[in-house]
Amino acid sequence: MSEATTESLQESDRPAPATKPQDAADRLGTEPVGRLLLRFSIPAITGMLVNALYNVVDRVFIGRAVSEIALGGIALVMPLMVITMGFAMLFGFGAANMISMRLGQGRRKEAENAFAHCLVLLFGVGVLFTVVGIVFTDQILSVLGAPAQSESLAYARGYFRIILYSTVFGLVGFGLSHCTRAQGFPLITLVALLMGAVLNIGFDALFIVAFGWGVEGAGWATVVAQGISMAWILRFCMGKGAVVRFSLKTFKPSFAVVRQIMSFGSAHFMIQIMGSFVILLFNTNMGRHGAAALGVGNGGDIALSGWNIVGALQMLVMMPIFGINQGAQPLLGYNYGAKKFDRVLRAFRLGVAAGTVVCLIGFAGTMLFPSRLVGLFVGDGDPLLVEFAAGSMRIIFIMMPAYALIVMGTTFFVVTGRPKVSVMLSLLRQGLILIPILLVFGRIWGLWGVIAAVPVSDTLALFITGTMIFFELRKMKRMTKEAAE
Repeated sequence: MSEATTESLQESDRPAPATKPQDAADRLGTEPVGRLLLRFSIPAITGMLVNALYNVVDRVFIGRAVSEIALGGIALVMPLMVITMGFAMLFGFGAANMISMRLGQGRRKEAENAFAHCLVLLFGVGVLFTVVGIVFTDQILSVLGAPAQSESLAYARGYFRIILYSTVFGLVGFGLSHCTRAQGFPLITLVALLMGAVLNIGFDALFIVAFGWGVEGAGWATVVAQGISMAWILRFCMGKGAVVRFSLKTFKPSFAVVRQIMSFGSAHFMIQIMGSFVILLFNTNMGRHGAAALGVGNGGDIALSGWNIVGALQMLVMMPIFGINQGAQPLLGYNYGAKKFDRVLRAFRLGVAAGTVVCLIGFAGTMLFPSRLVGLFVGDGDPLLVEFAAGSMRIIFIMMPAYALIVMGTTFFVVTGRPKVSVMLSLLRQGLILIPILLVFGRIWGLWGVIAAVPVSDTLALFITGTMIFFELRKMKRMTKEAAE
């Protein structure tokens, strides 16, 4: 990207004079809710959708150009990648909260110190993960849930030993993206995300297809793409365009600062760790029950690959919902703080409605064309894999139309001043309900019991979230009437 383009992006993101941000904030309480929701959601949806498309295209390259079973190898490594991103959120999101607070208080040097701590922590953890991964590769891979003598494990080893070299790039790039957004530069964050995803797809085509490097090519594509993306966002953070920059003069190592950063980011970290554990449980049960359920010796490998395909498609549907959720958050928060509860109710309903439309499109596609969607990844592949993945998809996506309410419901409690309730609801859906059901169903019904655990846990999560939202909305309607009188 040219220097002129960089300057233009930085200029467009640079904070405006003091009156303009206030005017922009005021519009949250005056402009039509639908227009505001659209304006705030589109950038978030774009970034998340591109990231989800990258994951889908990445798996298409691997499934078609390498091997169907190689998809299972990538699935085995996913829990480790989720844990890595958990640390990026722990330090990145935590530091971003500190930065925005300190800037709002006019304490810029303390904001710079928080940013410096974030950068050092991200880099240090990235180096530590890389070294530990290289030294203990076989020991780490042995607990990832692959069946004995698994072909998937061989692919996982080839991918993992390469992807390790991107750990620092991924941690620093993703972690700092929160910090740039906290300074008022969402476009810089979006460009870094788009750059990484688009480059990764391009390098996949080059390394996997043209060079024939297999899963190692997929790993190298990630390494190079994340390295360039990190360099882009790091260059901005070190330059004059940033409000908060890394400076040795303002960097004062402090355990108190580290503790505060970790306290702000701990909720997101816990959710990521829970998600990693759930993925590991699914992988383990796919490998354990696959052969018996599918009736072939490599049934565990087939189940792992099919599960990876279903997960990629589920992510493709979920990312726009998360984008709508992010777009609604400032709108909900501002109007709740301004006690404009009628606008809060309208924004929440519109957000749920828009998300539900996305969910229904995804639901219809997976119910009507499951085999064709699986075929995108494996072409005319193993009929047993296609049959398993298509059948699993139909079961897992049964509750998809309700996902928008579940996701929006967790954010609703954040903006109404009860973040602990939000974290509890997130943990319930992603693990506390799912894990025991998965273990019990798997023991009783094997592979298909594990798959059925997903819609059952989603149903319980919907009931709990919906009940709490019902009483909260009724309370808000009462507050709206009282404010009008």
